[in-house]
Amino acid sequence: MLFRLAFALVSVTALLVDPIDAVSQDMLRSVDLNSPEMSTSEMTRAEVEALLKAAPQDAAGQRSADLQGKWLSHLDLSGLDFSGSNLRLVKLNRTSLKGARFDRAILNQAWLIDADLTEASLVKASLLGTQMQRARLGGADLSGARITADLSGASLIGAKLAGADLSADMRNQSMGLMRGVLKSADLKNADLSGANLSRADLDFAKLQNANLANCNLNHADLAGADLSDANLAGADFTATDLASALLPSAAALAGSRNLDKARNLNLARRPR
Repeated sequence: MLFRLAFALVSVTALLVDPIDAVSQDMLRSVDLNSPEMSTSEMTRAEVEALLKAAPQDAAGQRSADLQGKWLSHLDLSGLDFSGSNLRLVKLNRTSLKGARFDRAILNQAWLIDADLTEASLVKASLLGTQMQRARLGGADLSGARITADLSGASLIGAKLAGADLSADMRNQSMGLMRGVLKSADLKNADLSGANLSRADLDFAKLQNANLANCNLNHADLAGADLSDANLAGADFTATDLASALLPSAAALAGSRNLDKARNLNLARRPR
């Protein structure tokens, strides 16, 4: 309780010091999710399927449909193949996308609030500024994806994020610090091996038994996160915030790098 009060105070201070950074990815404050644009669809599933099938093919025989800005919320689009497609600014709130394929797709600034992407494939997809709060991505494959999305409260149990890049975009900060946000996300048993989590926000994330081998955690926020039984071999903790984080065993930590350079290591919780 004392930690949560202290953490809240720090968050309020951050708002006062740098309000642009604090709200740069919190788009929900000014958006009505019940508006027609955010909660309805302008196409049927059959029409979406037809558009995908009619998309031109490249030399490798792969199709790339253009669905930019389409309203597709509350539809059942499970199992469809959107690989290589342009889905920038598309609205997919509460849409069922179970088992759908988005390999190499562009989902920049798309809306997938409460979307169901269970077992979906997003290999090497682009998720820049994407809104995915509370999305369900259990067993999904985001290997090699570029992610500066807001996945606060999302479920990624058993998801694959090997080699994914969730680091802050230090070249484009006109809208504040754009980075992967996984606040209170459930990443139990997820594979994040080799992922770039530099400056990513993982406050209060559930990382029990997750594979974080060789992760770049430089300047990442892991305050209050649960890392019990996580694989941290080769993980770099330089300037990582570990305030009140639950750490794994000493043996598991022994294989990590630069743990002595982590921030607030003295405030981390140790296993009993």
